[in-house]
Amino acid sequence: YNIYGGLQDNGSWFGPSRSTGGIEARDWNPVGQGDGFRVLRHPTRKIVYSEMQGAENIWRYDMERNQTKSIQPLPVKGDPKLRFNWNTPLAVSVHQPDRIFVGSQFLHKSEDMGDSWLKISPDLTTNDPTKQQQESSGGLSVDNSGAENHCTLFTIAESEIDENVIWVGTDDGNVQVTRDGGQSWVNTTANFEGKPANIWCYHIEASVHDAGTAYAVFDGHTMNDMNPYVYRTTDFGKSWTSLVTEDIIGFARNIQEDHVNPELLFLGTEFGLFITIDGGKSWSRFENNVPPVAVHFIDLHRGTNDLILGTHGRGVIIVDDISPLRQISREVLQKDVHFFATEPSIILEESGFGGTATEREFVGANPDRSAKIIYYLKKRHIFGKMNMEIFNEAGEKVTELTPGKSRGINVVSWNHRTRQPKMAKGKTLTFGGFTPPRVPAGTYRIVLTKGRETYETSLELVPDPKSIWTDEDRHILHRTTRQLFDMSESLAYTVYEIDELLVRAQEVQNHSPEGENIGQSVIDRFTALKENLVITTGDNYVGTAEPQLREKIANLYAKVAGGYAPPSPSEIENLALIKETFEEMMSLYQEIKENEVRKMKEYISEKGLKKVELKTKDEFLME
Repeated sequence: YNIYGGLQDNGSWFGPSRSTGGIEARDWNPVGQGDGFRVLRHPTRKIVYSEMQGAENIWRYDMERNQTKSIQPLPVKGDPKLRFNWNTPLAVSVHQPDRIFVGSQFLHKSEDMGDSWLKISPDLTTNDPTKQQQESSGGLSVDNSGAENHCTLFTIAESEIDENVIWVGTDDGNVQVTRDGGQSWVNTTANFEGKPANIWCYHIEASVHDAGTAYAVFDGHTMNDMNPYVYRTTDFGKSWTSLVTEDIIGFARNIQEDHVNPELLFLGTEFGLFITIDGGKSWSRFENNVPPVAVHFIDLHRGTNDLILGTHGRGVIIVDDISPLRQISREVLQKDVHFFATEPSIILEESGFGGTATEREFVGANPDRSAKIIYYLKKRHIFGKMNMEIFNEAGEKVTELTPGKSRGINVVSWNHRTRQPKMAKGKTLTFGGFTPPRVPAGTYRIVLTKGRETYETSLELVPDPKSIWTDEDRHILHRTTRQLFDMSESLAYTVYEIDELLVRAQEVQNHSPEGENIGQSVIDRFTALKENLVITTGDNYVGTAEPQLREKIANLYAKVAGGYAPPSPSEIENLALIKETFEEMMSLYQEIKENEVRKMKEYISEKGLKKVELKTKDEFLME
C-alpha cells in the first residue's frame, strides 16, 4: 500500500510501504508544494487531495492524467473573511466517494470533489475578535504570514456509522457535533472536566463501533501546558470522560481506535506511542523500534492491521500487524505462556534486485515477510533450557529457532526455510551452499521448551495467491531442491571420511616400512579422487580454480532453491549430468574403500594400532 503525507517545508508526497531493496527516496512521488500538510486519497479513483499552508492552495491531483486542479473554498457574496488554519483540516467521506470536507471557521462540504462548495455550519469557533488581529501582530515588524490565523477549525471527523454525524474541533478549544448533516450543531465544550479553556483540539476520532462515541485530544503546549488531555464520549458529547493516567508521558496530539477491539487504543504524544488494552484505564509505552519521538498522527490500515505513525523528526514509522494485541485479556495475562493466533503466513513468490541508494541515502526497511510466532511470557525466562523447534506434518524436525525470553510479548520470525546444506570441506568457499531450502506450504507444529515444560502451537504456510505456478510445479521444485541438498550433504560426508582416512593413512605410512605401501596407496588414490570432488588449490578470488563436483552441485542447487519457478529443462539436463558424475565418484569411492582402505584396516588390526573411528553421517550432519 501507499502512504500519503506532508513534509514540512518540502511539499506533499506518497510512497510505498515496501519496495525492492528497501524504500528509497526515489520511491516517493510529489503531490503538492509549499509546506506539506494533509494528503488524502480518493476512495475509488486515482485522485489525491493535498494542500499547502493556510489553504492557500488545496489541490485535486489526477494521477492517471497528471492533471492538477486548485479546489479550495473561495469567498462568495455575503461571506466574511475566511479564516484557515496553517494546518487546514481536510476529510474525505467514507459514505460518498466524491464528498470532501474542508474547515475554515466554517465547515465546507463538496459533493463533486471540490468543484463546488456549501457551508454546512455557522462559525464553529469562539470567534473572539481579540484573537483575530493578525495585521498588527509582531514586535518591531508586523508578523502576518498566515500562520497566525486563530479561531479556526483544526480537525474534522465524519462518523463511519452515520453520515449525518460529523465532529469538528477548533484551535481555540471548541468541540462541536452535528447529527443531521450540518443543519444544527451542538457545542459540547462545556462538558469537558479538567480541560483548560481555549487549548487546541488537535484531533477528534469518530468511533467505528458506535455512532455516539468519539475521542478528543487537546494540546496546550503553546500555552506552556505540557499535560496530556484525552477524552471519550459515548453520548454524542453530552459528557466526556478523561482517559489520562499517570502512565502517559508528554502532551498528546492524536488517538486511534482499533477497528476490531474498541478497548484497544493507540495514543501519540510528544514522547512516543502509548497503547491501552482496557479502554484507557492503563497505558503502556510501545518501545519496539519506536523511539520517544513526537507522534503527530496515527492511522490503522484495515487490510494489513499495520499501525502507521506520522512523526516529527523520525519520518514515517510502521508497526507491522498489531492484531495480536486484540487478543490480550486478563486471562491471557495470568498464563505463564500464551501463543497468539496468527493469520496463515504467505510464501510470497517475490525476488528482485536492490535499489541504487548510496551510503549517503537513507533506505527504509521493508516489512518482514517471515512467518511470525507470537507468544506472551508472564515472567522473563532466566534459568534453565529454552528452545523452539518446528516440525512438519510427518513429525520431522525441519529447523530450530531462537526464542525470545523477555517478559511480555515476544515475536519470533521464521523465513520459511530450514538450515543450509552442509558443504564438503575444500580449499575455497562455495557460495552456492549459503542458500537454505524453503519448506513447502502446509501446517507446522511449533514446540517451545521452557525448562521442564513444553508448549505447542501450529503455524500454517500458504502459497502466494498471485502465484503463476501450480501445486505440481511447487512439488517438482521442492523435490529437485531436496535432491541437490541431499547430494551436497552426502558429498560433504564422503569428503569428511576421505580426510579422516588420509590422516590415518599417513600415520600408517609413518609407523613402519611395512606400512609405507599400504598407507601410500590410500593417500594416492584418495588424493586423486578428492581433486575431482572439491577444489584443493587456489583461493576465493584471484587464484580461482576450476569448479569441481562440489561447486557444480552447489551452483545448481542455489539457482533452483533460490527461486520459486520449477526447474527449467536446461536445469534438469544439467542435474542429470551432475548426478551421473556424482554416482561415478561415489562408486569409485566405494571401490577404494573395499580395496586399499580394507587392506589398511587389516594392517591396523594386525599391528594392534588404534582403530579407524568415523562419525556416522547423522553425527557429522548434526555438528
